[in-house]
Amino acid sequence: MSKIERFEDLEVWKMARSFSKKIYFILEKEFFSKDYRLRDQIRSSAGSIMDNIAEGFERSGNKEFVQFLFIAKGSCGEIRSQLYRALDIGYICQEEFEQLYQEALQISQSLSGFIKYLKTSELRGSKYK
Repeated sequence: MSKIERFEDLEVWKMARSFSKKIYFILEKEFFSKDYRLRDQIRSSAGSIMDNIAEGFERSGNKEFVQFLFIAKGSCGEIRSQLYRALDIGYICQEEFEQLYQEALQISQSLSGFIKYLKTSELRGSKYK
């Protein structure tokens, strides 16, 4: 893996950013506009994925980075659960659910692979140089 200088260059962060944007557009639907609590929970979970990747990266150490990647992964699970709620009460259709669910699952799998890589890497992070 080549040296990455900025979190914005991480593919998993780019995926999370794109996903977050899609979630925001889905939340513009009329039903969501009135269900403030669920809307805010979903919005928060989507933002948490990309934010925790960024925060962990900025900590400059693999151990802390892995910890934040696990938090991001947890947010992926949280949003998949929230998508079921949105589907069950008719806020999104089955097609929207499937697309968003699969995308969240793909991000979660990418995070798992990245975590595994960091745990076995000889590189420990720039703060240990």
